[in-house]
Amino acid sequence: MKISALRLLYKKQQAWGLTASIDLSGCDHELIQSPQAIRNFVKKMIATIGMKTHGPMRLERFAEGHLEGYSVMQFLETSSLTIHFDHMIKDRAFIDIFSCQFFDPNQAEKFAKKYFKAKKSKVKTIIRY
Repeated sequence: MKISALRLLYKKQQAWGLTASIDLSGCDHELIQSPQAIRNFVKKMIATIGMKTHGPMRLERFAEGHLEGYSVMQFLETSSLTIHFDHMIKDRAFIDIFSCQFFDPNQAEKFAKKYFKAKKSKVKTIIRY
């Protein structure tokens, strides 16, 4: 959906917030395993969508076997950004942004795809009200 149409619908429905779920596949294997690259991505993504952080970022590698990988949680002044990475099977990233401040989900998807050098991306947007 074009950003102008999404913004109009958001206002018309008196939305509480917006969720963007971004799926990336075929990411750069090294980038999605680099804590420094992941931290840098979070900072740049937050700037890209015009948000501000609230508190420290939590970045951890956990789980076992094919489920092991990095996950990120960053509170925003207007909600949160979470990411889960799969470097064991398909070099994927699953990014969820929720905010009660309007933002451009398509811009977020494009930035994420470019940053992680993903071969494919898709974004699902949900207006929350």
